[in-house]
Amino acid sequence: MNLTPEQADTLGELINIGGGRAAGMLNEMTEAYVRLEVPLVRAVSVVEFKEEMESEGVDRLVAVQLGFDGPFFGTADLVFPPESAMKLVTLLTGEEPGTLEFESVKAGTLSELGNIVINGVMGSMGNLLEQQIGYSLPSYMEDTIDHVLTFAGADTARPILLASTRFTIEQFNIQGEVILLFDMGSFDALIAAIDTINAGV
Repeated sequence: MNLTPEQADTLGELINIGGGRAAGMLNEMTEAYVRLEVPLVRAVSVVEFKEEMESEGVDRLVAVQLGFDGPFFGTADLVFPPESAMKLVTLLTGEEPGTLEFESVKAGTLSELGNIVINGVMGSMGNLLEQQIGYSLPSYMEDTIDHVLTFAGADTARPILLASTRFTIEQFNIQGEVILLFDMGSFDALIAAIDTINAGV
């Protein structure tokens, strides 16, 4: 599985456009500036990705995941370190951690947020690639990185195509990441769609 530099750049730009729209949604919801980092596109094993996250001091994640299918398929995740997730829920709802209602409010709020953000990213990608993409209902969990990745359908024994963009709400010290995991069974279809775009440029 190999991407040419041009193919990787195109996929990164697709993620950047969708991520920019998602950042705009977050900006409106939080009334705070959302900084978006340059997307990363690479083939990586689940073990390598886990080691990267742990090197940043993250061993647990709060995740909202949507499965997607169509010409290419995989999972799209909106993930947060637990502390960032709590801060974001408080910012959006006014509910403080430690209250009886907070956990249920957190799950519901982040599931809805994940649905909005991920659909924004994938909808943008589908439109730009001129492909019809279907989605599952959002699922929510908070667990170790290992369990979150298993939950996302990733096989630790084989590489995945990972496309991700990180966003930061610096005013409130909140970080999150949109992560797309493409199943290698659909890699050729994804590359064909990207090559069609590049051929038309």
